[in-house]
Amino acid sequence: MKAPIIAHPAMILFYLFSFTVANAQVINPPPQQGAYKRSSTGNRAPIMHTSIREADVMWSKKVWRRIDLRQKMNYPYYYPVNPIADRKSLFEVISVGLFTNGTLTAYDPGPLGDNDQFDIALSTKEAKNKIESYDSVEVYLIEEDETILVPDTTIITSADVIMYEIIEEWFFDKQRSVMDVRIIGICPMIEKKDEETREIRGLMPLFWIYFPALRFELSQYKAFNRQNGVRLTYEDMLQKRMFSSYVIKEDNVYDRFINEYTAGINALLEAEKIKNEIFFYEYDLWHY
Repeated sequence: MKAPIIAHPAMILFYLFSFTVANAQVINPPPQQGAYKRSSTGNRAPIMHTSIREADVMWSKKVWRRIDLRQKMNYPYYYPVNPIADRKSLFEVISVGLFTNGTLTAYDPGPLGDNDQFDIALSTKEAKNKIESYDSVEVYLIEEDETILVPDTTIITSADVIMYEIIEEWFFDKQRSVMDVRIIGICPMIEKKDEETREIRGLMPLFWIYFPALRFELSQYKAFNRQNGVRLTYEDMLQKRMFSSYVIKEDNVYDRFINEYTAGINALLEAEKIKNEIFFYEYDLWHY
């Protein structure tokens, strides 16, 4: 006859503790953002581009566009203006790459805002000064009957960035027999206001970001996709051209914008003409 097995008191306590913890995890699961656990995009990589040889490019055109975030189709790039648990605005993603991770370099658009050559790199402090300004305002104290200077800090946030300017190059690759496009740079823009009257005087570029360097940061954050439940990253959205934009310039001998030689309805027609030239170039190649 075998002797009865006597469990050690420490083993009994261990099994009781394990059972209690397991039940606690079932009864009180950790909070999650939704009905199911969503995968993180922290390990995502940008979509690989096909290598292009200059000898295979039989036609190319560089185009400047503006993405107006006040248009409904572009809302996913603007909202949320304040970061939430699973989403950030496009400007917030760029700010994280610039000031938190230090993986991006900002380039100065120049005093007139017309330098888009990526030739004047800004330090982190200089880029920070583009979105933060420090001043002082006079405040009158009634009880003391005196006027004092109070520090006033202005910080540009996602809510202030209402437009993006992008540079892209369209080209026909004869090796693959396709028309392709690559975004080269992106620039957040804010409204420029008069210091005294606060009237809007136009748009002011903050800084340029070289887009190929930005693609990894964009692939790490999801954007809102109103079409279905599939969550796309900002890199997916821009590569699939899921945005509304209008042309403001094409490569030309004078290096001038459309609004420099035409205005009003004619400017809109000129922008449409440039867009159609790109479309019809590929269409005419296969027209019989």
